[in-house]
Amino acid sequence: MDITPYVESLRSSLVSAADSAGDETRQAAERLGFALESSSRLAIMEAVSQAAAEITAEMPNGGVDVRLNGRDLDFLVHVAAPTPPAPPPPPAPEDVEDGNLSRITLRIPEAVKAKAEERAADAGQSLNTWLVNVVRAATREGSINIDVDLSSIPFFGGSDPFEGRGKRGGKRMTGWL
Repeated sequence: MDITPYVESLRSSLVSAADSAGDETRQAAERLGFALESSSRLAIMEAVSQAAAEITAEMPNGGVDVRLNGRDLDFLVHVAAPTPPAPPPPPAPEDVEDGNLSRITLRIPEAVKAKAEERAADAGQSLNTWLVNVVRAATREGSINIDVDLSSIPFFGGSDPFEGRGKRGGKRMTGWL
């Protein structure tokens, strides 16, 4: 970016403002305009650099750099590609679809649905895929539903790993193996 036209515009505005005051004032304005050239270039470069920093702050990935090339400014825009989420693990051989699908209607409390959507998003899956995998785990041959009450087990060393979990005392483990 050539900033010379902007510096020239400032100089000519200064001379034009001094024109009406007489020839001596006009000549002084011309000398001042040449003296202020380096300061005005620096001020323009600082303003452009600040603008580039603000643009960079708003960009989610990447940024804008301003480089001095002789008396001109060059801009370098770099955009980093966002990292894609990890692909879901491939299904186990016994889970491969045979092509036949069934549709069901599932009615669950809104709070449970919201938590399921969070878990699905954390796994990088759609809610439907996540639910299918949960049902597969629960219905797999040899799967075991675990529901253990650990409240009677004393913990030594002063730290209870189940402290503060859940609303029902927090000393219960449930799930499918």
